[in-house]
Amino acid sequence: MPQINTTGDFDTEVDVLVVGAGGAGLVAALAAHAAGATVAVVEKHDRAGGNTALSTGSVPGGGTRYQAEAGIEDSPERMAEDLLRQSGPHEAEWLTRQLAAQSAPMVEWLREDVGIELELITDYKHVGHSVPRLHAPRSRKGQDLVDDLVRALEEREIPLVLGHPVEDLLLDDDGAVSGVLVRGDRVAETRLGAPNVVLAANGFAGNRDMVREYCPDVADAEYFGAHGSTGEAVAWVRDLGAKLENIGAYQGYAAVAYPHGSITSWTTVEMGGVLVNPDGERFGDETIGYSGFAADVIANGGAAWVLFDERIRDYVAGNELEFRELVELGGVRTAENPRELARFFGLPEDALAATVEQTARDAAGSADRFGRTDFGFGPLQAPYAMCRTTPGLFHTQGGAAIDADARPLRADGTQIPRIFATGGVAVGISGRTGGRGYSSGNGLLTAMGLGRVAGAAAANVPLPR
Repeated sequence: MPQINTTGDFDTEVDVLVVGAGGAGLVAALAAHAAGATVAVVEKHDRAGGNTALSTGSVPGGGTRYQAEAGIEDSPERMAEDLLRQSGPHEAEWLTRQLAAQSAPMVEWLREDVGIELELITDYKHVGHSVPRLHAPRSRKGQDLVDDLVRALEEREIPLVLGHPVEDLLLDDDGAVSGVLVRGDRVAETRLGAPNVVLAANGFAGNRDMVREYCPDVADAEYFGAHGSTGEAVAWVRDLGAKLENIGAYQGYAAVAYPHGSITSWTTVEMGGVLVNPDGERFGDETIGYSGFAADVIANGGAAWVLFDERIRDYVAGNELEFRELVELGGVRTAENPRELARFFGLPEDALAATVEQTARDAAGSADRFGRTDFGFGPLQAPYAMCRTTPGLFHTQGGAAIDADARPLRADGTQIPRIFATGGVAVGISGRTGGRGYSSGNGLLTAMGLGRVAGAAAANVPLPR
């Protein structure tokens, strides 16, 4: 439980204190600083980044000027419709619409005011989107996005204190949050005071007990997210009385390369690839998305092989650095005949050969028995390519109910004062439960979008909405 700090004595005080140095926290700090507040960021690990660093760094923006320059017609309304179509009804649909409305200004602010390298990805639309609207670093690596954000903090002389774990929140005599208690094996006890505290920590995907409680269908999946996702900040706001919403939602990934540990880019699937189970057979419509399909993989043996071809391999490797590195490390096997791939991976030869033939018929226009209608480049062609994969859990998508300024709310709708929730602490927009409601970029949209909202509101200069 949060602790009472009756003395009011603090080692350091600032206007806005941000807990967590992932995308949410770094953006919150920049937004608060831009609004004129004194800001500091405290992070429990020795480097910034969190789940943002492990992502592709893709930030959705509906109706940006970069889309207009590329001849892409889009709008916040269309973006919200897309996201809600993917997520289905949930407990924060209003937040989907707010973040969609603020997405283009956020992307343009990040690029033009903050100096973050973001480019519109125009070669495909991504899961859940009807038009290209993701903006990412050229490398499509989240670490580059984090590096740019950290550099922006340094340029503005915003303190970023690494290796300082926050143990608990501090409360004043009235029970309102007044700061945080920092204490760890290498850190002397420190009390940091602030009239406004932004909780921008990761969620609870790395806490097996909380995952089993809130997301039981993925409790046995291997966790591939940031090590800091241990859920303590979610527990803090819960203990302060916050209502939890969409708490059963998460972002999974159906195809983490095994044993390499990097993602097998879902672009391989969007361009026409399919997934097969240990029997060498397809088992569903892969276009539901990399997150939603993770549960299908778990239900079909817990392992899968992504089958594509050399055209797709070279196309994706030419556009995505992480996938190119996977290819260079030998994580993708190619062969002229699917039977050769089957022998290499220990799959049934006849079954895999039959799958290749059936998939070619499906992609050429025959009715796909799983309902898939989009096969990218069309029927797969020799030489074929394959990668062994395993399903994984990346991050949770539920948390504290919030208002439009990212203030946590109790079950009766009243605000919990002097605290803001973003990142993995706040409610997400990927549906109520499971991974099927996740659209590409939802994690960074809520993290960075709410980070900007929380930072501005904590500095008492809330964004237009």
